[in-house]
Amino acid sequence: MHVISDIQETRNLCQKWRDNGESIAFVPTMGCLHDGHLSLVKRAQSLAEHVVVSIFVNPLQFDDVDDLLKYPDTLDEDVRKLSDYSLDIIFTPDVKTFYPEGETAVEKIKLGPITTLLEGAQRPGHFDGVATVVKRLFDLIQPDFALFGEKDFQQLMVIRQLVKQFSLEIKIVAMPTFREPDGLAMSSRNIRLSEIERQKAPEIYQNLLKIKSALDEGCTDYCQLEKEASENLAKTGFVPEYVVIRNSETLLQPKSHTEDKVILIAAKLGNTRLIDNIRA
Repeated sequence: MHVISDIQETRNLCQKWRDNGESIAFVPTMGCLHDGHLSLVKRAQSLAEHVVVSIFVNPLQFDDVDDLLKYPDTLDEDVRKLSDYSLDIIFTPDVKTFYPEGETAVEKIKLGPITTLLEGAQRPGHFDGVATVVKRLFDLIQPDFALFGEKDFQQLMVIRQLVKQFSLEIKIVAMPTFREPDGLAMSSRNIRLSEIERQKAPEIYQNLLKIKSALDEGCTDYCQLEKEASENLAKTGFVPEYVVIRNSETLLQPKSHTEDKVILIAAKLGNTRLIDNIRA
């Protein structure tokens, strides 16, 4: 396993594998790894001959400087966790290495309407930063497979749009959301929760389940379901940003009750912003 921060060294190794006709699976992360990330790594090992994991906290996707500064730096612990897996490269560039022109001078990739809904509306520019960093990583590593978790449902859709828009020959592999025993979706942000907040946090998942159950039973009053869940979260101490039922292919409001749907919630609990979703 190579821990590499140099771009050219990483490029050379990946090019060598490709020249030999060997496949590459790639797992991009921002560190602070949990079992959800490790499930992606495990799946990657089953898909390709070589596995690359990146650990890079991308400043371009933070709309709040304070949020960026608070993001956990756990590189040593992350490398230790990854050492239990048969990896080829852990790519750990710094910001100056990855954006040599300077982060304020980077020309960001814009992917259209999918980046302006929901998360995009709450965090302007966020998905432009995501698309930009992922495109650079894809160009560097040129993987056959790239793995992402479904917890960041809209991000997954943005990545698929990126691949389509640039005609990239990369298969995007989505992996199910990993949850704690009480249902809370695993997230690097969970470590910010106080003990009391951590006890309340699973309410997001419980409200997702309530909406899904109502939909399964034939309820078609989506607005009422969204309103009730938002009120329930507010009573528990959350500050809901959105609770929505959307078409799972477009993230637009469903036009018929037979469409495949996804229920998405974003809410703040104290100073921590949590997101989650389930299919319906």
